[in-house]
Amino acid sequence: MNYLEEYKRWCESPEFDEETKKELLEIKGNEAEIEDRFYKELEFGTAGLRGVIGSGTNRMNKYTVGKATQGLANYIVSQGTQEKGVAISYDSRRMSKEFSLQTALILCANGIKAYLFENLRPVPELSFAVRNLRCTAGVMITASHNPPKYNGYKVYWDDGAQIVSPRDKDIIVEVKKVEKFDQIKNISKEEAINRGLLNYIGTEMDDKYLEVLKKCIINPEIMKEQGKKLKVVYTPLHGTGNTVTERLLKELGMENVYVVPEQKEPDGEFPTVAYPNPEDKKAFKLALELAEKVDADVVLATDPDADRLGIFAKDTKTGVYKEYTGNMSALLIAEYRISQMKEKGILPSDGMFITTVVSSELAKAIAKEYNLECIEVLTGFKNIGAIMRKAEENKDKTYVFGFEESYGCLIGDYARDKDGIAAVMALCEAACYFSSKNKTLWDAMIEIYEKYGYYKETQVSIVREGAQGAQEIKDMMTKMRNSNIEKVGEYKVLTFKDIQEDIVKDMQTGEITKTGLPKSNVLYYALEDDSWCCIRPSGTEPKIKLYMGIKAATNEEAEKKLEELKNAMLDLIK
Repeated sequence: MNYLEEYKRWCESPEFDEETKKELLEIKGNEAEIEDRFYKELEFGTAGLRGVIGSGTNRMNKYTVGKATQGLANYIVSQGTQEKGVAISYDSRRMSKEFSLQTALILCANGIKAYLFENLRPVPELSFAVRNLRCTAGVMITASHNPPKYNGYKVYWDDGAQIVSPRDKDIIVEVKKVEKFDQIKNISKEEAINRGLLNYIGTEMDDKYLEVLKKCIINPEIMKEQGKKLKVVYTPLHGTGNTVTERLLKELGMENVYVVPEQKEPDGEFPTVAYPNPEDKKAFKLALELAEKVDADVVLATDPDADRLGIFAKDTKTGVYKEYTGNMSALLIAEYRISQMKEKGILPSDGMFITTVVSSELAKAIAKEYNLECIEVLTGFKNIGAIMRKAEENKDKTYVFGFEESYGCLIGDYARDKDGIAAVMALCEAACYFSSKNKTLWDAMIEIYEKYGYYKETQVSIVREGAQGAQEIKDMMTKMRNSNIEKVGEYKVLTFKDIQEDIVKDMQTGEITKTGLPKSNVLYYALEDDSWCCIRPSGTEPKIKLYMGIKAATNEEAEKKLEELKNAMLDLIK
């Protein structure tokens, strides 16, 4: 069936409600819009769904969410774990609350207990709740840091991590079996409650989650002492973050926490930001204005589902608020926490530091300094979670720290996804510690660079939307995969990795070995002078992403080398 036929079916079939039909009839004659909505089904990928909210097969709506949930329910029933139940949370986006209740009721209709948060809560608390309640799975309704028109559906398994292979593929098979919307089971809210299937999670989970986070603090007394004077500006960017963050910091002794008033309340329209992403400096506009006004030391922002953290820290020498990349903030937390653990004699001898193939090489230097095993995985925190699960099952390694360059880290093993709330807490603790030594967070960052070298990284996203854009992204990857690239700008390629084809090629000898990683559409180039670059299509957005990193002796040299490498990469991908 082509997209026009599918559009007609949605407009006419009794399967679909009148509101859906009305929305679709309003785009009658707009072939480009109809094609974009119906040229494919919104794919249930390796972590779930993500797409634009609206009517159509290629949109987030109650029909596509229903199909995904019925497929997940069928898989859970096939595993015989329906009694364990599923924990469900949601963020501030449009339709998040509705999709979360719909998900819960479909699960209940299949005889699966649902534990639904009574109000929006962050991703890390959902991950924690899955483990705490010993659920078989979890679902988070969120599109993370995407623009307001998006929403999504993330699936977690019993360890609190997002689903990984082979389970993700098995669930996808079950979702694809749901070919008709009348296969989706349903039940009323009242019946689900009366049968003991629908259960609500209240603030008692906040208490448990925050208690675990507080136990991760290494220097609580210093935090209480310095928290009397340190000033922190925080914004949840209209998302879930402030359901727990302000309370947590105050309970830890931070007396001067200023939450950006215009962005404090949850709002799925994100009225003060075009793009609610702490990776984007523009998202900090109001927070930085407030920071100047109150003379804040640290400025922090979490994304709508509060798994990512962005940071600016004041350089008292210049009075300028310095921006941190995701690599910088995570590795500042890592160096602080690991050095303090070593100083106090609590650093595990079997400790592991987990990073990703597109994250900073500085991670390896820090791991080496403290005699930790550095484990590199594919992009996506679920892959870090998979290593944690294996270590937990084998009881042979101890998790110390894990992060990815996309502004996310996890400081303890209480959850299995990146935790922006804990990262806020950890950075505030670090700021207090360095304040007790008459240093700022920026001073600490410079000390790390002086100790290990000036590692700098950046990334570029090239957006290509729609069916044509998807083909363009595919063509870019094919072109790069089939090109025998020996130099990127001024840098010789030492090693080329095609992770999809499981190939590592030594460009000097021609020797070919295996990557040892699961197959993924990623091309990686190890360059001379400790430099590197990488290309991959996004798994959740219509983008192809270019990553790159260098090492230099000074900050100025590092900035220059990074800009040159970035331009060389852009020339190659054209």
